[in-house]
Amino acid sequence: MDIALPEDFINSTKAAFGDRLWAELASGLAAEAPVSIRLNPAKCRCDDVEITGSEGRVPWCEDGFYLKSRPNFTFDPMLHAGLYYVQEASSMFLDRVLRQYGGTAKTALDLCAAPGGKSTVARTSLPADCLLVSNEPIRTRAQILAENMQKFGNADVIVTNNYPEDFKRSGLAFDVVIADVPCSGEGMFRKDAGAVKEWSLQNVEKCWRLQRGIVTDIWECLKPGGLLVYSTCTFNTKENEENVRFICEELGAEVLSVETSPDWRITGSLLGGFDRPVYRFLPGKTKGEGLFMAVMRKHGTEEEGQRTPKKTKDKHKGRKQGRGGTDASADTTWLTAPEKFDIVQAGDTFMAVPQAWKDVYATAAKTLKILSAGVVIGEAKGRDVVPSQALALSTSCNTSAFPTVGLDYRQALSYLRKEAVPLPEGTPRGYVLVTYKGVPIGFEKNIGNRANNLYPAEWKIKSTHTPETPNEIIRKKTTE
Repeated sequence: MDIALPEDFINSTKAAFGDRLWAELASGLAAEAPVSIRLNPAKCRCDDVEITGSEGRVPWCEDGFYLKSRPNFTFDPMLHAGLYYVQEASSMFLDRVLRQYGGTAKTALDLCAAPGGKSTVARTSLPADCLLVSNEPIRTRAQILAENMQKFGNADVIVTNNYPEDFKRSGLAFDVVIADVPCSGEGMFRKDAGAVKEWSLQNVEKCWRLQRGIVTDIWECLKPGGLLVYSTCTFNTKENEENVRFICEELGAEVLSVETSPDWRITGSLLGGFDRPVYRFLPGKTKGEGLFMAVMRKHGTEEEGQRTPKKTKDKHKGRKQGRGGTDASADTTWLTAPEKFDIVQAGDTFMAVPQAWKDVYATAAKTLKILSAGVVIGEAKGRDVVPSQALALSTSCNTSAFPTVGLDYRQALSYLRKEAVPLPEGTPRGYVLVTYKGVPIGFEKNIGNRANNLYPAEWKIKSTHTPETPNEIIRKKTTE
């Protein structure tokens, strides 16, 4: 592929990298990007499925796989059901980091999380009882984040739409903060032509200052002794090593070393006089896209980090919960273990919040904008509660609480386009869970003469194309 790289980028990167490393990078940027996916082990295990066109595992992530070519993922129902996530391989390095250092975490924050790749990694790699707050400041991107986290199906997640400074007022404190900060996007050059056009030395200067501000704003919310994972998708040392040095020297942290293999060909520090362990993934050298990551531990001990919320107006105080006069209530039999949840109502939406972190939710709800928490069960419509798409895809959904109808490939795609999909004669009236190859993909409401498709309009497949043969990237292994 032919990329017209900015001259200033070439000159500044050559100066930092040296001729040999620059040649490797330039060669990588001219090549096609590798394709990779990461399985969702909560819904499918590596040993139980076959991956079409697999080219082997991503070595630093046990659930990651390279593909020989890029299929049209849109037409695979299993993607929409949350059985896997399409993610470039370098970003999966977070799995390695959190498995080494996140084993005792009880709370984690992914600060700039959209579209959700690193949050879904974190939700897999962190302990099962760890609460993940997955946040995105930009509203439109936050909606995409909420969609992807709901497809992933884990109940121990809160999705928020806030800026870093909002968390300082919340009183929340985290064992882990993942800061995949906005950057100049050099690592996106071969995936996004717009990233090349937008790059400039002035933008690099703007970005490193913004990044320091973001980390400084959130620093108070990281517990002493807590873990900061700082990452960018760019190559230069200003946004990478120089910012890591700033965090260590000005905010107070030590850089931690991650266990790696020389075979992965990860590049270390390129800043003179800075020899602390950092991890740079370069196209042409490492099989993935451009990524920089550093892992730091905040100075101090947890006892020093007790926080109380700053005085602020409770934006939820006095707000009516639900519609006036509604008798609707969520059906807890829709959950596999209802005794582990508390039902909360925000407007017309019912959510099942795990009791283990209900106090954290209550604290967050006072000051933060929450898009979803726990399992979004459904929405009140008069005296009825319509089950949500999030419930259908949740690993906490009690599928036996609903009549179930299996769809074939064409029917599944029609459903995912939000088209009318007739149900078989004899299907009970009411809410019906529809599946593809035994995997839940959503709800319909059978009203007798027809069935209403309840798939969210904003999630639907917009293309009318249907492949002649099922487009299956993963499929269950057959046993004889």
